[in-house]
Amino acid sequence: MSKQLDKVILITGASSGIGESTARLLAANGATVVLGARRMEKLQHIVADIRSAGGVAEAKEVDVTQRAQVQAFADHAIARFGRLDAIINNAGVMPLSPLAALQVDEWDWMIDVNIRGVLHGIAAVLPAMRRQGHGHVVNIASIGAHAVSPTAAVYCATKYAVWAISEGLRQESSDIRVTTISPGVTESELAESISDESGRQAMKEFRKVAISASAVARAILFAISQPEDIDTSEIIVRPTASPH
Repeated sequence: MSKQLDKVILITGASSGIGESTARLLAANGATVVLGARRMEKLQHIVADIRSAGGVAEAKEVDVTQRAQVQAFADHAIARFGRLDAIINNAGVMPLSPLAALQVDEWDWMIDVNIRGVLHGIAAVLPAMRRQGHGHVVNIASIGAHAVSPTAAVYCATKYAVWAISEGLRQESSDIRVTTISPGVTESELAESISDESGRQAMKEFRKVAISASAVARAILFAISQPEDIDTSEIIVRPTASPH
């Protein structure tokens, strides 16, 4: 077990996909990881694996749409480990559909998780990081923060928002690092939230070429591993063969 990363790191959406892969990789590199998601059983399984490999991990149930739960998540890490070095705002949903399908409830869901969830994460850690005089906020956006495609208008809008929030926080911060990670098409459970048939078909086509969640985890590890005076502001990681 490497001790390269002596950091306490919060990860939302940690029960699968990018969040799970990142938790495992950071822990294997010496970080103390605190995993948050709604599916506690899955989190506990991941934590058990990390601990059995010699890592340090804890889990806490958290719904990122609920500000009080996200604050409790951060407060738990500080109470348990005495500090908070980084948060990875990874929780996200992607129920794609054409605007004409009028899936307004799904639009609201994306806004709540993808935008408010990130803001709740920032609000939960910013005061503590300011007091410490250091910290790192890593926000998971998407290639959709750079290019819009049919059925993905609202999803892309939420990821553009993540990019804008990240850039604003970076400009306002002299002692807190801010990184936006924008994955291209990635193997994950996100597509399972698509209820619209045209959205499902579009994603099936889109995912003919995909990278693994571990590829995105390695990009996150790279950003977090840089010296404190280096801010890797943005990384786009996508399949070599993908035009998107």
